Amino acid sequence: MVDSIKNLVERQRTFFHQGETKSVKKRKMQLKALRETIEAREEEIMAALHQDLNKSRPEAFMTEIGFLYAEIKDVLKHLDEWTAPEKVKTPLSHTGSTSYIYREPYGVTLVIAPWNYPFQLAIAPLIGAIAAGNTAVVKPSEYTPNTSRVIKSLLEDLFTPEYVAVVEGDADVAKNLLSEHFDYIFFTGSSEVGKKVMKAAAENLTPVTLELGGKSPAIVMKDANVKLAAKRIVWGKFLNAGQTCVAPDYVLVHRKQERKLLKHMIKYIKKYYGEKVEKNPDFPKIVHEQHHDRLTSLLDAEKIIYGGGHDRSKRFIEPTVMVDVQLDDPVMKDEIFGPILPVITFDDEEEVLDIVRENPDPLALYLFTEREKLQEYILENVPFGGGCVNDTVYHLANSALPFGGRGASGVGAYHGKASFDTFTHEKSVLKQTTSFDVPLRYKQSETSIKAMRKLFQ
Repeated sequence: MVDSIKNLVERQRTFFHQGETKSVKKRKMQLKALRETIEAREEEIMAALHQDLNKSRPEAFMTEIGFLYAEIKDVLKHLDEWTAPEKVKTPLSHTGSTSYIYREPYGVTLVIAPWNYPFQLAIAPLIGAIAAGNTAVVKPSEYTPNTSRVIKSLLEDLFTPEYVAVVEGDADVAKNLLSEHFDYIFFTGSSEVGKKVMKAAAENLTPVTLELGGKSPAIVMKDANVKLAAKRIVWGKFLNAGQTCVAPDYVLVHRKQERKLLKHMIKYIKKYYGEKVEKNPDFPKIVHEQHHDRLTSLLDAEKIIYGGGHDRSKRFIEPTVMVDVQLDDPVMKDEIFGPILPVITFDDEEEVLDIVRENPDPLALYLFTEREKLQEYILENVPFGGGCVNDTVYHLANSALPFGGRGASGVGAYHGKASFDTFTHEKSVLKQTTSFDVPLRYKQSETSIKAMRKLFQ
């Protein structure tokens, strides 16, 4: 396996140096072909997602496939503009010259995808890699084997391995991939594994994008539209059974609104998933038994106000709401990544900041309030990756908004132009005239300092 991976990387590097990936016209052709192939195999993709995670057809299309169509459409519309050399301002001190930014691909790239949105999170970074003119090795998650097989079949039918290849396997395979010298690495997954990826990349000084996670709060202020907040929190939290990196990890609600919020959240859970969720054929599964065990260990029967049911053999956990949660409870130690929603009350705005800072730099933050000054106060004083005011999760669907974390929740961003930028090196070039030469820079005197001061200040 190690030799075959090494050989694959070498073949891709040779292919890249031959210039086969750099034609913008060819990049667009490949992306169109990718879109057409996904369209032709939609049913197969959705069937695999259902087998692996029990995703319904509407959820699979919305969260895994439709997003990719929008990404490709955006790239095709703007790629000529993005790839064109950009002329930038040249200072007076550089009289006679012009300045440009050239955008060039990194070369051979590696995409390591997670299991929670196994198709979308493998293909979306690949779109950026192709758009920027790179080759790519894609490593799907071994925890979603049916989707992994579809990804491999689809990409092998569409691309030569010198251009785009799929390598399946477990953590040892990922480790072998990371030991190779790639020109860029794009990883989506847990913070724990992200640290290992970054350490491996450092051995070759390889730049990385790390899309991680964290404890993303949903903050419901005293003046919020509580009914609508409940509706949107329930949707964002229990999508994919809570196995979403930007799902609301916990709720902070003003003490005077807690009872109303809980009433409406329970109402919407029943409305969307039924009175007996275990009988709902479309409620997603927990990915595997070990994750099920980790999640159920976070449940505190005395604090469950709704839900709590689970079945290991079916990889099922009922949408669950917990109250009277404290910051030192097990459920508040790490990102939950499942259908368990802790609720914490607060009395004033400063308290909100203190609580959020217990788990700094969340990947997402969701704020529910009608007060614009309060919106700006929270947005300016809480560092986070991205988020919404009066909504949850929806910011991901806008390709004009770069998506990524900061600190513990990630490094770098993608989506839309940000995907192109991620897989592109900006090469700065100054073109100097040979018609004349300004002697000022060659002189070392007090007079030259005075002249330069006028130019630079």
